[in-house]
Amino acid sequence: MQIDPPPEAEAPRVRPPPSNRPPPPSPSNILAQNLLQWTKFLSKCEAKRLDPEKFASFVPLLNAKHRLPPALIADLILKPTKWNWQAVDARTVIYLGVLMKLRVVDVGGVLRALERYSSLHGEVKKGQQEGEEDQVMGGGGVGKKGAARKPPGVRWRSSYAAEEIIFWRLIKANDGGVVGIRNGGDAVSVLKAVTVWMGLFTEAATSFSRDAFGTIHTLQAKGEIENSRAAFLLLLLGVVEHPIVVAVLSKDGAKDVRKQFSEALEAFLPTLMQLQPQSQAPVEIASRLELFRTETLAGFEPAAEAKKEPGLADMNSYVDNLLGLERFQVPEIPVVNSRAGLYIYLDAALVGRPLIDDNALYTYFHNRYQGDMQTTAIQLILASFDVLANAAYNHGGSKTGHLLKSYVVNKVPLILSSFVSTSSTMYPFDAEFCITQALSQVDTNVFPTLSNMFDMPTNSSFLDSVRQDFCFACQLHGLLSPTAIENLLGDITYQSLPDEGRYVKETLVQSCLEDPERTLKLIGELDNMNGNVGAAAQAIIEVIGTLCQSEGTMSLKQICRELASKPLSLDILLLFDKPHKILHPLCELLDNWGANKNHFDDDGGEAQPVYEEFGSILLLLLAFVYRYNLSTADLGIRSPESFVGKLLNRGNLSRPLEELSDQEKSHMNGWIHGLFDTEAGGLGDDLMSSCPPQDFYLLMPTLFHQIVLALSTGRLTEDMLKTGLEYLVDILLLPSLVPALLCLSNQLWARQPTQGAIIQILQLILLQPSSVSHEASTMLSSVLNIVAKPLEHSLRSYQRQDPKSPDVEPLLRALKENLPLSRRTGGADHNELESWTGANGGNTSNPSSTNPTNNGPGNPAGGSPNTHGGGLAGSVRSTIANLTQWAQHISIGLPAPYTHRQILAALKMLGAKHLLSILLEELKAQSDLGNDSVAYDVITSVICAPDANTFSATSPSTTAPEDPAAQQQQSNQQRRMTLREALKYEAEDWSRIQKTSPDPLAAETVVRLYRRVEAQMTPLPPPVQVVMVENALGVGVGGVGGDTALDDALAAVGVGVDASSVGVGLHHHHGHEGMTLDTTGLAGSGLNTAAGGGGGDMNNLDSATGSVGGAAGGGAGQSMDDIFGGIQLSAGSTDFSKDMDFNWDTMDLGS
Repeated sequence: MQIDPPPEAEAPRVRPPPSNRPPPPSPSNILAQNLLQWTKFLSKCEAKRLDPEKFASFVPLLNAKHRLPPALIADLILKPTKWNWQAVDARTVIYLGVLMKLRVVDVGGVLRALERYSSLHGEVKKGQQEGEEDQVMGGGGVGKKGAARKPPGVRWRSSYAAEEIIFWRLIKANDGGVVGIRNGGDAVSVLKAVTVWMGLFTEAATSFSRDAFGTIHTLQAKGEIENSRAAFLLLLLGVVEHPIVVAVLSKDGAKDVRKQFSEALEAFLPTLMQLQPQSQAPVEIASRLELFRTETLAGFEPAAEAKKEPGLADMNSYVDNLLGLERFQVPEIPVVNSRAGLYIYLDAALVGRPLIDDNALYTYFHNRYQGDMQTTAIQLILASFDVLANAAYNHGGSKTGHLLKSYVVNKVPLILSSFVSTSSTMYPFDAEFCITQALSQVDTNVFPTLSNMFDMPTNSSFLDSVRQDFCFACQLHGLLSPTAIENLLGDITYQSLPDEGRYVKETLVQSCLEDPERTLKLIGELDNMNGNVGAAAQAIIEVIGTLCQSEGTMSLKQICRELASKPLSLDILLLFDKPHKILHPLCELLDNWGANKNHFDDDGGEAQPVYEEFGSILLLLLAFVYRYNLSTADLGIRSPESFVGKLLNRGNLSRPLEELSDQEKSHMNGWIHGLFDTEAGGLGDDLMSSCPPQDFYLLMPTLFHQIVLALSTGRLTEDMLKTGLEYLVDILLLPSLVPALLCLSNQLWARQPTQGAIIQILQLILLQPSSVSHEASTMLSSVLNIVAKPLEHSLRSYQRQDPKSPDVEPLLRALKENLPLSRRTGGADHNELESWTGANGGNTSNPSSTNPTNNGPGNPAGGSPNTHGGGLAGSVRSTIANLTQWAQHISIGLPAPYTHRQILAALKMLGAKHLLSILLEELKAQSDLGNDSVAYDVITSVICAPDANTFSATSPSTTAPEDPAAQQQQSNQQRRMTLREALKYEAEDWSRIQKTSPDPLAAETVVRLYRRVEAQMTPLPPPVQVVMVENALGVGVGGVGGDTALDDALAAVGVGVDASSVGVGLHHHHGHEGMTLDTTGLAGSGLNTAAGGGGGDMNNLDSATGSVGGAAGGGAGQSMDDIFGGIQLSAGSTDFSKDMDFNWDTMDLGS
């Protein structure tokens, strides 16, 4: 057998010699090492003021070798150090921007780190315990007992400026920049961060509310916190409207995040008005956030429940559809057409841009009074006088009341004349009887007659002549006889009918076309109170359209200048026609300028007359657009190549030079040399002939941005600046200051070293030299009327940044006279908002209302203490209650104080659904008191009241059936939900309300109110086409200085119908008897509620100033193409706008 050999002896193991290599480090050691390297790197960069470009080149190398989580890097760079704990270094903010571009830090991490070390914690602590030492890194960071404080307790002493800047940077990121929310993880991180921030701001607001006398918090701190919060608001809005965030919140797994965010938002929104915002922007944003909370977030919860019980949801839907809203039986209550109802409707139609559309008005009258023209006329006269008295005593004075007085004297008689034309044996109309009955109920203490005018020492001189002016205007249109005038006014009369008799529009148009001076005279007559203003206004509008069509720009120039200098006259024009009828021909002329004929050849080859004509026409267009916050949709602009569309959408935005075409750069270079280079010979025809006026106006913001940069860097001297501005304040180029000043006002909001240069430019423009001609001074005043509101807001923002600066007050004084004429959009002012949103809410619609005759227990219109709680909701309920009480106990005297601005403000701030719930609560309360019939009428009128945001400013002809593209564009316009729409959705959900509401009558109340609203708003069906205009000719309305010809009859009823039109006029139609109006020949009289909503927002907040985002980066690190001497601006040293690259799109300053 084979025997295995013995195994070999195992060699002894020999340990290798000890190695010099250290053991692998532990993860904690790696983290500590990486932290140390990043800390050293950031400290050295800040100490050496390392250039951002070099910093950007080092970061990827460091991050590859010493990687850290993004949140930890954000914490390191934003954490105070023992060398700097006062305020965040400006260089740190720049470095943070670099890290965000490189995606080394993310949005959520930056927000959490920023909140962790925010100075706002210290302000909160001050409010909780006065005198407690701030938790800042002073004195070695040792507490009272000597124990070292934890790092989370370290705070910046003043971090608000840095927070504001970083918030703006993140806003751009959320709008699609290089850093933003890219996935669900980012969305959750950002949501948690902004939730914490909202809680911090809410605590700060609570702390400030305890400091009633300003003993704890300084005014500077309040101002800085306000600026920081304003930036955070826009960031928060960008977050909630981000599609990825909305998608994440809709998931079932995000229920906890959604709940925490909703609760924080609910607590945060009521604090927005506490720090007195200086613009409409917070109001607009608050309304959009509230809409997101109450509709979007709330909508996710029912969706989740429906998924749990799909069978139950399907059954409920089936039952609801089976029964249907129309079959829901609601017990009826008596319908009352109270005096307050039409008073509310007319106030809403005249509170902002005049919305007296003939077709809509006649439809509303017919539906409300069921064809009873006698009652309609009496109630119309009473409500018109009520609106004027309310405005004169409670809401303004001559500036506000001028439009209302002209409406009473010049518009109402025309409406009454149309009633005469539609009367018949079945529906008779006695104008003299109706006027006499109505005026007998108008208080002679408020509107005195001639006989008792001198017996009332306390009456308002503004209202003294209204009664007699109205009576003589009615006599002019054949509505009153001389005997009736004596009975109504007394034996003493100092007034008579106009010497020229009653105007006829067609005759006026013909005379104006023959003699251009006649048009200028008519413009001066728009201020008259004699009953002829309607024909004069329509003649002016038709002359403008005719001149635009024939390109008679020389005559049109004078007309536009004259109108632009009289903003109150623009209000009068809109009493008799829509903006589209006036402005669309101007838009077509400006867009096609030079396309049909060469204007330079018409003026003998000279370019200056061409620029004057173009600028004057454009000035009138801009005066309309900015005064009433009109959009391109309101003007009927559909082409993306439209010059007017470009100017309105982005015409006040500066562009970086690299974005300009070669031709634009050439134009820019030529204008700068022509304005500021004295050796170049000034502005010449060659320059203006080579640069079309459209191109010049679109370049103005960029041109002024370069002027600001050159002035701030010393490359443009003060003498050169004065020389250039002398050209710009001359009538040749003055209208171009509108986009230029709007651009400067935007840039003045941002904290940057160029603010001083902007102030210097404004001083030279606003504090005009004595050398300016009278004509140029008038045009400059027209320009300032347009820009006064946004410019005032930006100047006051700059004043808060530097309260000791002596430069702002003279500029504000220079704008003082222009501010009342700058905007008429229906927006509430700050005093009104503070009154409505205060702790007690307020019991009237105006805090400064004075009621000389309604003050006693016998007249509830004088107001009563607010028992409806505080805030805006309580104020709205109090207003509805006062109107209801006044309508039930009407006596001779002033009406209940009311302004529809309160409802518009509540609609923006609270949203349509929330406001509707407030109205329903007050309706229930009034019903319990037995005031249900009047309360229904009051609230129905509030819901039916016209709103410029949903009221079409265009002519029906622009959306004719043969133009489906235009109709589609109007239907696609985004706007906020209206009260009527909210009520419709609530009524359609009546079954759920009936099952879930603790009030058993809630569903009945909603459905009853919905049906009343729809009954008053339902348009008349197509058979309301009028037969023949001769039906309106046999009525004796031409008894004073005229005959009964077609032109005269049309002028009497105040409709802008061409005499050659067939089938145009007024009549009563079988089936819809009473008041009907032909819509085929009335340009601009259609009712179209599909117009865009302008304002979005705190929209409205009024988006008159646009965005300043395009101004950033305009000239940094690039060749200036020999502009200002060919000196280049180096990045980081001169072009400060690059460091302030913010997006200000939502900063709407229109009121």
